[in-house]
Amino acid sequence: MTDSAIEYATVFQALPGMVALLTTEFVYADVNEEFVRVSGRSREQLIGHYLFDVFPDNPNDPAATGMRNLEASLYRVLTTGERDTMALQRYDVEDPERPGEWEERYWSPVNAPLLGPDGKVALILHRVEEVTELIRARGRSGGNRGGRARVLEAELYTRARELQELNDRLRQAHSREREVALALQEAMLPAPRQVGHHRAAVRYRPAVGALNVCGDWYDLVDLVGGDRIGVAVGDVVGHGLEAAGVMGQLRSALSAASRVAEGPAQALDVLGRYAHVIDGAESATAVTTFIDCVRHVITYSSAGHPPPVLVHPDGRTEFLDQATDTPLDARPDPIPRPQAETTFVPGATLVLYTDGLIERRREDIDTGLDRLADALRVHRDQDPETLADTVLLELLPPGGATDDTALIVVRL
Repeated sequence: MTDSAIEYATVFQALPGMVALLTTEFVYADVNEEFVRVSGRSREQLIGHYLFDVFPDNPNDPAATGMRNLEASLYRVLTTGERDTMALQRYDVEDPERPGEWEERYWSPVNAPLLGPDGKVALILHRVEEVTELIRARGRSGGNRGGRARVLEAELYTRARELQELNDRLRQAHSREREVALALQEAMLPAPRQVGHHRAAVRYRPAVGALNVCGDWYDLVDLVGGDRIGVAVGDVVGHGLEAAGVMGQLRSALSAASRVAEGPAQALDVLGRYAHVIDGAESATAVTTFIDCVRHVITYSSAGHPPPVLVHPDGRTEFLDQATDTPLDARPDPIPRPQAETTFVPGATLVLYTDGLIERRREDIDTGLDRLADALRVHRDQDPETLADTVLLELLPPGGATDDTALIVVRL
């Protein structure tokens, strides 16, 4: 049978167990037949209505947490784009036949994202298994066995609550670590400024929904000897405070090396040797450019990093990919890295970035590079600050990137 011959609406209605589709505002978009039967609500009482208007917490139970826990799970799905399996929940339901009377109910919910063509969460699949009858049946079994079963189920429910509270504490701890790492990154990364006589815009966007930040970094330096500037970006593999610390060390080392090196390749040679003795610098990437604004020449070298883009005033885009080598610390005995040159005319724009800007799941990287080139070509006349915002708006998914993104735009 082909996909076109399958009536998916019929399949959805016949699914075993309670299944509902929720909008991103937590409004019922559809429910299957089992959801209607077990919930005791008609389709008209469900479809188009806000979840927590239909199923609020029991107002007679001040310790009720079912609604709050479910709402937190749904928001996690929206934020992360990943499935969230909840612990066993007590979530009482008002008797539809006797308003004001509440029934003790136990549920095991799972919430999963349904992504739209843009990669953003479009709907949430809300699946629920009710275990109330099982607990009641065991509780009615009589004798010591029934009493023991009731004790075991109470213990299971208690442990499930404890597990959920522990998970909440872990999420809060990770969130605090993320805030500290972001603050550390902001403190170590240079502030946006004019480099030489050239306007530069920098942007840093942490991944949306990630519990940890990554080690993306950028640097802009005035080089000695005439009207020369250095522009670089890099990416450290890993997450959290460790990655942020490694990022700070590598950025500072490259910034210092660039001021005394003969060219970008030599600066990366020095950085590679330094990375070899830093724990956590394995597979880190970087690209650096030396811009001679008198000769109108860009000299560049890359250590496993996506290529910078030079946008010429006539709209031609040029990827600086003729001097690409292995990531930092990839070789036990570093050898001299390659470097290449290209020329530009005043008014050109140089753009450096990290892979969060162009990489997408299940998509060839060339597609992301083409998308970047198209956006830069179309909007090349914008000033650097506006162009940086436009590029982020057009290239990052509407719900935010799944990886950190650093971006530098320099008008030459």
